[in-house]
Amino acid sequence: MADKSQENVPDEDEPSGWRRFRNGVTELVLIVVGALVISAGLRAFVAQLFVIPSGSMEQTLEIGDRVEALRIGHFTRGEIVVFKDSQHWLGGAPAKRSVGGQVLEFIGLVPNTSSNYLIKRVIGMPGDTVACCDPQGRMTVNSKALDESSYLYREDGKTVAPSTIFFKVVVPKDRIFVMGDHRDASGDSRFHLQDVGGDYQGSSAFVPVGDVVGPAKALVVPLSRMRILRTPATFEDIPDRSGSAPARASICLGESCTRS
Repeated sequence: MADKSQENVPDEDEPSGWRRFRNGVTELVLIVVGALVISAGLRAFVAQLFVIPSGSMEQTLEIGDRVEALRIGHFTRGEIVVFKDSQHWLGGAPAKRSVGGQVLEFIGLVPNTSSNYLIKRVIGMPGDTVACCDPQGRMTVNSKALDESSYLYREDGKTVAPSTIFFKVVVPKDRIFVMGDHRDASGDSRFHLQDVGGDYQGSSAFVPVGDVVGPAKALVVPLSRMRILRTPATFEDIPDRSGSAPARASICLGESCTRS
């Protein structure tokens, strides 16, 4: 028969209430820290969320939309890309979040405010000859006319003109030529072809490939507009000219460029 004097002695192997609480908190902290590390890793190496700050990509992307930019892989002509504003198109120093906001942004819990980033569509890759406009008023890339009706901004049922600026450029090595889908409200590559400074006049019109964060692959917020962002079919079968990309861009401005 068991000794009755030991019936009410607590089991020393059974964790106390405090110990169970402490172990639970420790486990929760480890889970949260692990999730934050994974989130930060995904942001740094896989994908990052960006907020659309302006109307330059309307109506493909609206102000306040959230897009996911993929950091892995490569981008192609016709894709929408996020890139650093190293050419100072925005002018002035970018606005900064609080320290707490910067931490949350770094680990990916809040989207990048895009204050020092831009988002545009890639029209020309290194070596491409980009011109506007042909006799039918269309943009051309390596002499192929683009049908941009699927993504250009529309107002009162009418698509805006591909460009009101006449130009012809050859994109230099390791650079890209970008334009917004709302051409009347986009301060894109066209508007910097006469900029002074940089390596030569107009060099800041061409975005360094190394400044590209990655292609925007999906619109994720708002949910009502969530969709995959695909490359328009008009960019298929354009000849690759990357092998002949010059070190310095060739730039022609004015209506005479359409006849050159």
